[in-house]
Amino acid sequence: MHFAQYYLDCLSQASYLIGDETTGRAVLVDPRRDIDDYLRDADAAGLRIELVVETHIHADFLSGHLELARATGAAIAFGEAAETGYPIRRLRDGERLSLGARDGEGVTLTVLATPGHTMESICLVVHEHPADEVPFGVLTGDTLFVGDVGRPDLLSAAGHSPQEMAARLHHSLHTKLLPLPDATRVFPAHGAGSACGRNLSTETSSTIGDQRRLNYALQPMSQDAFVRLVTAGQPATPGYFAHDAALNRDGHPLLDPAPLPALNLDEVLAARDRQGAVLLDCRPLAVYTGAHLAGSLHTSLDTRFAEYAGSVVAPGTPIVLLAEPGTEEEARLRLARIGYDHVLGHLPNPAAVLDRAPALTRRSHRIRSGAELPADAQVVDVRNPAEYEEGALPGARSIPLATLPDRLAELDPARPVVLYCRSGNRSVIAAALLEERGFGDVCDVLGGFEALAAA
Repeated sequence: MHFAQYYLDCLSQASYLIGDETTGRAVLVDPRRDIDDYLRDADAAGLRIELVVETHIHADFLSGHLELARATGAAIAFGEAAETGYPIRRLRDGERLSLGARDGEGVTLTVLATPGHTMESICLVVHEHPADEVPFGVLTGDTLFVGDVGRPDLLSAAGHSPQEMAARLHHSLHTKLLPLPDATRVFPAHGAGSACGRNLSTETSSTIGDQRRLNYALQPMSQDAFVRLVTAGQPATPGYFAHDAALNRDGHPLLDPAPLPALNLDEVLAARDRQGAVLLDCRPLAVYTGAHLAGSLHTSLDTRFAEYAGSVVAPGTPIVLLAEPGTEEEARLRLARIGYDHVLGHLPNPAAVLDRAPALTRRSHRIRSGAELPADAQVVDVRNPAEYEEGALPGARSIPLATLPDRLAELDPARPVVLYCRSGNRSVIAAALLEERGFGDVCDVLGGFEALAAA
């Protein structure tokens, strides 16, 4: 059997290539949009990708099922409850996908319908040999993570309450996954940092037995207690999630490999003023705070770049990148992975350009913990709700970064605003957003709540 996990750190996202080395038949599960690695590895292993399986309609990234179908001729498959805008194969609960020469031979995947995170969610039990008593593993999608379970609240606006979905999730976990042998390996679709859960481990695989013992959500408790537990304290949902879910459901343009145009400063400003483009500075935080173009937004490539960009930039907005030389294509690709394709170009060597345009250059206002705040300051905590509940600055208002664009009316642009997060990254992103929206006196706390707590 050929089994490969592809883990994308910047989105905490995992995909899987599974093949039968005897027949060369293969299945790809939960692919990202840039597919070259899959095609290269399949070719090197002598595998033909015949089927692309999505464990559910993803919201946190744009899937690569359409790109793979175009490149390989593979069919696209979802759980039976999925509704899409393109032809799919519907996988039934209990259905066996055999990669052997004949049905029932060779590497076999068994479909488990596991609604809870979404209605169409499935998991795939992998047997290297059909007669093996202990499966090689189970691909759990967003139903079960290492250290957590899928969040049940993303469908609350689509006619299913978080409580209803959590009850379904409880049933799926206890009737479909936990009956598997303890030695069964667990391969989830996400790891630590993903907004699809609140307590994901940095480990990218585990076993059913270890999760039975160590996962907080799988400890003995009633269904009602489980529902209360998993519906509380979930991270704020980034604004692009609904956009990506719609594109993954209805279809989207294929990834465009054309080179990114280089723009001069006049062209960048014209794109902003005439086309409504956002100027997105993706240089390291210390470089941005030292000198940046007035009115530019910020999220660094060395953080969760795409997720944070999708939290402060509305889907469909034209974007111009201000990137360190040689990193602009990586930034464009990472935006494309969340369906942000409308990138007009990039400003080469922003630091050199800013040196020649001091009137357009700004420096971020950052204060150290312990500094005296203005008497009328609006103090805003941009961390997630669970972080805020564990401790916050007295009088601070909780507005998670992902919700900030929709809650700006709660703040007075004529009064000073002081922002903080855990370590000082999200607060800089938030400060840039407020400045771009016309707030005049904005600063953030250097080092964030960690520095405040240590002071």
